[in-house]
Amino acid sequence: MAGRKKSTFERLTRGRLNRKQRRELERRLTAEDPGLEIVHRNVAGVDVGNESHFVAVPPGRDPQPVQEYGSWTADLERMARWLKSCGIETVVMQSTGVYWVPLYDLLEARGFKICLANARHTKNLPGRKSDVQESQWLMKLHTYGLLRGSFHPPDEIRALRSLWRLRDRHVKEAARTVQHMQKALITMNVQLSNAISDITGVTGQAIVRAIVKGQRDPWKLAKFRDWRVKASEEEIARSLEGNWRDDMLFELGQALDAYDFIQKQIAQCDQRLKTLLEALPVRSAPIGETEADTGAGGAGEVKPPKKPRQQKQKNTPAFDLQKELTRICGVDLTRIDGIDVMTVQTFVAEVGVDISRWPTENHFASWLTLTPNRDISGGKVVKQEPRKSKNRVAAMLRTAATSLLRSDSYLGAKYRSLRTRLGAPKAIKAMARHLACLIYRMLKYGQAYVDQGTQSFQQKRAHRELSSLQRKAAVLGYQLVQPASA
Repeated sequence: MAGRKKSTFERLTRGRLNRKQRRELERRLTAEDPGLEIVHRNVAGVDVGNESHFVAVPPGRDPQPVQEYGSWTADLERMARWLKSCGIETVVMQSTGVYWVPLYDLLEARGFKICLANARHTKNLPGRKSDVQESQWLMKLHTYGLLRGSFHPPDEIRALRSLWRLRDRHVKEAARTVQHMQKALITMNVQLSNAISDITGVTGQAIVRAIVKGQRDPWKLAKFRDWRVKASEEEIARSLEGNWRDDMLFELGQALDAYDFIQKQIAQCDQRLKTLLEALPVRSAPIGETEADTGAGGAGEVKPPKKPRQQKQKNTPAFDLQKELTRICGVDLTRIDGIDVMTVQTFVAEVGVDISRWPTENHFASWLTLTPNRDISGGKVVKQEPRKSKNRVAAMLRTAATSLLRSDSYLGAKYRSLRTRLGAPKAIKAMARHLACLIYRMLKYGQAYVDQGTQSFQQKRAHRELSSLQRKAAVLGYQLVQPASA
């Protein structure tokens, strides 16, 4: 539901700056003495680079307040000792590529409080043309409390995130090798992909490996057909009648070897993933779990339908991942329609289970960039556009939202209603935000999600439409009357 438009009095008294006030603040910031309240006194600014880092401390802490240090470990240690001698407690830096990671880890281990700033939030003013000026600018902004630190998960979640991203790259590389095998087969006019749906299945792999080993008889190759394949042996044999070119056979063998190697790497990642998940502590849910708010109008109105068992995806780890995730989260997030075990694993690897960093679900949705970017001038919205982001959790939630199109559930009915009114792109984003809010509530309050069903959504929608008609009739001086039963 859209919020009420605030009056001019409310806008002027709620504490937010208008355009004139923002310009005045920018002018004061560029001055030597801005005259602002100092929030952090012992601050150092670091301009991160590939070969070296420029570090600025407040004037008076050292005869040379801006110094350059190399990116090797010994020089980073020397930088930490210099910052300690200058009485620095907080270090602010930009998240530039991956160059900041070694410096962040070292300074954090030395007891410094690190503020990792988004580069977009520090480039609103012109005039900083050198690394020295950039480091001093970061120090000045954070001294007056004008920078917000980016979210950075704890060490155990960082290790899990790195491993899960590595596994995701392996899965994508395996998909490219499969496309390579299909290209080699089609070039030889071996139309195996038209007879079976997946050449990485039991039948497809048996046939491809037999071809690489030297078998060319299509009828003998068709004997590898699994009983679950719908195509007959004759159809498979006819699709295997090709022109066996030596160069394409060599290319097919190379692609198959690459596929096998990547599958071994994925298996090793799964073993490592299981070890990291088992090391995470158990998160117990609060006593007396209740239904998470779906907007269905309360529990007990409609008997919730039993959620069908989710089919295991092909790239899911071999061990019982859902059991481990339920133990870590304290609740079963896969009970939410559209959320599968891979989505939950991505969420845990990127965010973790501690969501206390975000005070409300609206803050969490904003961090996921699932809220619009509005430009307001004169109390009116002059521009509203989506924010560009590469947030992996938001991407997975959008994918989960699209899977609700044919879902016989409350969320499925809600998504279809949004899709009809707003169109597919806006409905996907709105539904992804709703899924994010549900996950936030379940983790924060330990609530178990209970689907109220499509019928509950239809009843609520009919009640909402009836209330709207009654308000419109009252404005025109009419009153709706319940028709007499026949």
